[in-house]
Amino acid sequence: MTDKSVNTPISLASVRQILKKRAFSTPTDSVLTFVVFGALAWLAWSLFDWAILRAVWSAENVAQCGKETSAGACWAVIDARHRLILFGLYPFDQHWRSTLAAVAIVATVVLSCIPLMWTAKRIITLWILGFTTYYLLMEGSLLGLQQVTTDGWGGLSLTLFLFSSVVLLGMPIGLGLALMRRSEMPFVRGFAVILIDFVRSLPLLVTLFTAAVVIPIILPSWLEGDKIWRVIVAFALFFACYQAEVFRGGFQAIPKGQFEAGAALGLTYWQTLGRIVLPQVFRHALPSTINMVVITFKETALVIIIGFFDIMASAKAAFGTGEWAPHYLEVYVFVAFIYWAFIFSLGQYGEYLKGRMAISER
Repeated sequence: MTDKSVNTPISLASVRQILKKRAFSTPTDSVLTFVVFGALAWLAWSLFDWAILRAVWSAENVAQCGKETSAGACWAVIDARHRLILFGLYPFDQHWRSTLAAVAIVATVVLSCIPLMWTAKRIITLWILGFTTYYLLMEGSLLGLQQVTTDGWGGLSLTLFLFSSVVLLGMPIGLGLALMRRSEMPFVRGFAVILIDFVRSLPLLVTLFTAAVVIPIILPSWLEGDKIWRVIVAFALFFACYQAEVFRGGFQAIPKGQFEAGAALGLTYWQTLGRIVLPQVFRHALPSTINMVVITFKETALVIIIGFFDIMASAKAAFGTGEWAPHYLEVYVFVAFIYWAFIFSLGQYGEYLKGRMAISER
């Protein structure tokens, strides 16, 4: 059979017909359409006028901020305080290291999204190199540079490190928990059920607070470890328990006959799982997985409460002085744009994967 699901171009006439049917079918609909679109146009123009036309862009012209002649956005705060927002408490003269570390993490994530890298050997090598590069640059002492402990890490590079570490550790743990929950051994299945339900019943903030504050009280000092690693492990476990439920839904969508078919072909359980079942599980779980990844990126902002100087904490510090306090909105808009850029990219990559998998099903 030929595939008839070909996207046909939308003509101008069809657009007019749709608008006439949905927006101008009655006089009331026409009035409402003009009112709504007029209000949206006014809001769009007001935002453009505030953010672009009447804005103050340079720190040299900061005196113009707030005056009636220029009541637009004061982007001068970004010009003057962008280093603090992006790098946090990291030493000023070492910002180049934090920049390269952030680039290393972003490059690692981007390369991981390329199908050419989708082999176990390549992906493991890539992530080891990426995280090693990040740590060597941020810590510094092993490269003969000025040592900066994890307490001094901050800004965008710390946010990216936390996010990528949580997803990297949490994804395989989540898959392992999903498989344990499907196990025929009662002890293994019961342990997975109790762990998943217990962790999912706790707010993320409680989990992070326990890892950062409570565990050092319980454990001896030699077993505490660094706070950032405790928080990453706890965050990854929280992510894994939710992701395990996502994978469980993917497994439930697979007919039981898939395992029987694999056995009929002479494949072992693990060969059937890896070559037949898991690709289908990932396909079914992809939309929810992308959603979990996006949520995780946004939830990295919670680490500000347990003392980490991530990009949100850096933003608050940027307008913490009396000179810049009135311009907090511009700082938050700048940070929101950074979050949007990363989250939009993740969403678009998810759409790409959905399209790629849809083609493979044909």
